[in-house]
Amino acid sequence: MEKKLFQAESKRLLEMMIHSIYSNKEIFLRELISNSSDAIDKIYYRTLTDDSLTFNQDDYYIKLSIDKDNRILKVEDTGIGMTKEELEENLGTIAQSGSLAFKSENEIKDGHDIIGQFGVGFYSAFMVADKVTVISKALDSNEAYKWESSGADGYTIEPATKETVGTEIILTIKENEEEEENYDEFLEEYRIQSIIKKYSDFIRYPIKMDVTESKLKEGTEDEYEQIKEEKTINSMIPIWRRNKNELTEADYENFYTEKRYGFDKPLAHIHTSVDGAIRYNAILYIPEKLPFDYYSKEFEKGLELYSSGVLIMEKCPELLPDYFSFVKGMVDSEDLSLNISREILQQDRQLKRIANNIEKKIKTELQNMLKNDRDKYETFYESFGRQLKFGVYSDYGMHKEVLQDLLMFVSSKEKKLVTLEEYVSRMPEEQKYIYYASGDSIARIEKLPQTEILREKGYEILYFTEDVDEFAIKMLMNYKEKEFRSVASGDLGLEDQEQNEKEASEETEENKELFEALKEILSGKVKDVRASKRLRTHPVCLSTDGEITIEMEKILQAMPDNQNVQAEKILEINTNHEVFQSLKSAFETDKDKLNLYTNLLYNQALLIEGLPVQDPVEFTNDICKVMV
Repeated sequence: MEKKLFQAESKRLLEMMIHSIYSNKEIFLRELISNSSDAIDKIYYRTLTDDSLTFNQDDYYIKLSIDKDNRILKVEDTGIGMTKEELEENLGTIAQSGSLAFKSENEIKDGHDIIGQFGVGFYSAFMVADKVTVISKALDSNEAYKWESSGADGYTIEPATKETVGTEIILTIKENEEEEENYDEFLEEYRIQSIIKKYSDFIRYPIKMDVTESKLKEGTEDEYEQIKEEKTINSMIPIWRRNKNELTEADYENFYTEKRYGFDKPLAHIHTSVDGAIRYNAILYIPEKLPFDYYSKEFEKGLELYSSGVLIMEKCPELLPDYFSFVKGMVDSEDLSLNISREILQQDRQLKRIANNIEKKIKTELQNMLKNDRDKYETFYESFGRQLKFGVYSDYGMHKEVLQDLLMFVSSKEKKLVTLEEYVSRMPEEQKYIYYASGDSIARIEKLPQTEILREKGYEILYFTEDVDEFAIKMLMNYKEKEFRSVASGDLGLEDQEQNEKEASEETEENKELFEALKEILSGKVKDVRASKRLRTHPVCLSTDGEITIEMEKILQAMPDNQNVQAEKILEINTNHEVFQSLKSAFETDKDKLNLYTNLLYNQALLIEGLPVQDPVEFTNDICKVMV
């Protein structure tokens, strides 16, 4: 038996492999099982060109065994095996991939894609093992060989005894390193089973294992015994590779539950298979309910990513845009360019193509739901409509064209959610703008004085009750060439507005000294005080000039770094209301009373808008002065 050194600066490379390339130790089992699956696939491909061979799938499997007393974990397959030369070439040279060479030399088809590409996965075993022993007998060979290594110092190869074709990989699991590293877990049945289910559940060949179970002892009624039974751990045939016509809603719901995508019942699923410039299968779900951590920093978006049925990433964020981050599911592709550890992806065009296709599929599914099952869409929107609005607002409105037809707001006419398309389609011909009103509740919005003139004309108003609404609409700017306009805007674009403004201007000029006095009293609080023609029954309201509305001011002021952003407020006074006559009388006879009335009206306008009164004590004292 001769000891040999690894080639290709093996010591440094192997140490880097063990400590740097893989971020999670449990990955070693995924790699070894993938290699075993490749070994069986190679026999399958041999049968396609060798008439003396037949491929009976029932004869091929992967078997795991645990010997806790001797700290042994064994992975055995009935694959093609390796000759002495192949052991030396494939295992003696790190980054030499027999699977990649096989893939290059053979036309891979029939869905039996060879998984291994880099020739490094095998060495991940050294993350958990002090010693790795490989016993292999190649197809067409009468001899078996044993390859053995305890790490970067080198390896040995010697003849061995093995009756059947295939490979055994025997890992001597490391001892625990105090509290820092727990290697015992890789000798526990339940832990090995969970790793198989997580990463290798859809390997196409059975992964067998002797599992300990508690069973009623024969001849007794309440006495149990522990017995071991060989069981197949993996599912083998993934749901996404089955014919859609064979699958029921229950099948998709069961898969959603099994994969723990959520505790709710999905509202809809998308099952797509693409076979073109990029090949992939995907099953996507639109959940019913918001995950409890959705708007927290702990939430991770992304789809499960598989390559040829092997789990590569639990969460691949590149597959979903932020505005569709609520979507759950998986993607499986044979065409992805993986990095050396198979844990993350290289940024390539293939991934972007899949992501673009998925985005279109999700949007189409939501549009179909909106069109064909309105109640279901409104259930979805109640949970995730806020995220769609964030999508419109984020990235400087870059995605507004994608999302605008999915938006909904409560309407003043129907008191229920309507789309922008529905609003615009029933606008009177003379209506110039899409009108909206903002507030923290529908009940508050409906009492806003600024809505009176629009209600009088029978114009529909959209109610914005979420903090993101106005910001999203500001970014959207218009819909089907119709601009959005707040009911508090100075210009409402009404047919008779020019006449109203003229009358209001004349009244302001007629009472110029009074309005200037009011403006002086409220100096620093409002930009101007004007006569109003929008009010009908209310004495006073606030309107705004500029882009910042009062609701936007409230939201910005609540932020930690608010920089004291404020709307340019205009105090509008209803000159047809009795209160105006009281103001005129006070201006002429009692300046203290004028000051009192002005502050009361201003604070009243603030309260109507849901803004805080600057000095509540002074405000209540002013009310008392009026009462006595």
